[in-house]
Amino acid sequence: MKLKREARTLKSKAIASLRRGLEVFNGHDDHGRTEAVLLHLQHSSEMLTKALLVQKSKEVFDKQKGLAIGLDKALNVATSSGFISAAQAGSIRALDTMRDAAQHWMIVVPEDALFVTTRALITTLDEVLAQHFADTLANNLPLRVMPLSTTALPSFDILVDREFRHIAELLAPNKRARDEARGRIRTLLAMEAHTSEIVEVSERDINRIEKAIKAGNQVEQVFPRLVALSSQITGEGPTLRVHFSKKDGAPVRYVSGDDPEAAGAIREVDLQKKYHLSPSVLAERVGLNPSKCKALREMLRVDEDQANMMVFEFGSQKHPRFSDNALRILLENNTPEQVETAWQARRRRGR
Repeated sequence: MKLKREARTLKSKAIASLRRGLEVFNGHDDHGRTEAVLLHLQHSSEMLTKALLVQKSKEVFDKQKGLAIGLDKALNVATSSGFISAAQAGSIRALDTMRDAAQHWMIVVPEDALFVTTRALITTLDEVLAQHFADTLANNLPLRVMPLSTTALPSFDILVDREFRHIAELLAPNKRARDEARGRIRTLLAMEAHTSEIVEVSERDINRIEKAIKAGNQVEQVFPRLVALSSQITGEGPTLRVHFSKKDGAPVRYVSGDDPEAAGAIREVDLQKKYHLSPSVLAERVGLNPSKCKALREMLRVDEDQANMMVFEFGSQKHPRFSDNALRILLENNTPEQVETAWQARRRRGR
């Protein structure tokens, strides 16, 4: 497959970091191993995601700052454009969140959690290579490499439940293992990225979760997102693949900030990161003028869904902002026929 020059370079860097990360993962030295694996694999993910955007002629530089966009922004562009799925983006975000905690503070990642996170990421990177670059990881690794794991991989439910009970034991009185417990909480919070586009592991969240666990709350109250998540493991050895998805029929519970029973479940996120598109920027990304874009939004009832739009109030001013989900819906319906129908409907309402 013919690649653009920059895409070819970025892809090469992604493969190099992946190989280095796998070398460290399978190494015999445990000192700094977890952090090194997370750093290398996060870099591999970012380089391959940007290689994909460059190959698809998408902008990877912030026009105002003149700097390359970060991984989070690159994933937003890739998912809204339909290049990668939400599940694939989730496996990258989970590892990136763990890497962020390891880079800026500390994290404790159990071996089986590190394995399942790494294997899910490798599955995603292999799929991206096959879907968009006509390549595979097998073509970029020596034939002598044999994937090994001395730890039996438990189901995701068992992994979460076991970690939750272990954290509760570490937080018991006179245990003096609070740092390790909080490091393990960071890992579970990072894994919520499989189900949410925005996951930030803040100290306030960890404080609330620690308090909830000490109060005797159950895992489904403290980590409802993880309880609704399942893993599918297929194949073995070189063909082993790990996918994460939401459980069919998993209950969804919405909680308010004053709900004492859900204190551990509430996450603090920057909503402006999710709803980051102004009406004019949204119209530009869709390729329509603001008036016709608004007409299409009205016909598709985009503004009525909170997953698509939120109004931010600053004093007396109100500013509507849109998410990548709104952009995806508009792009999927941006046909001349749909736009004309929406425009005529808006003109009739005006008259």
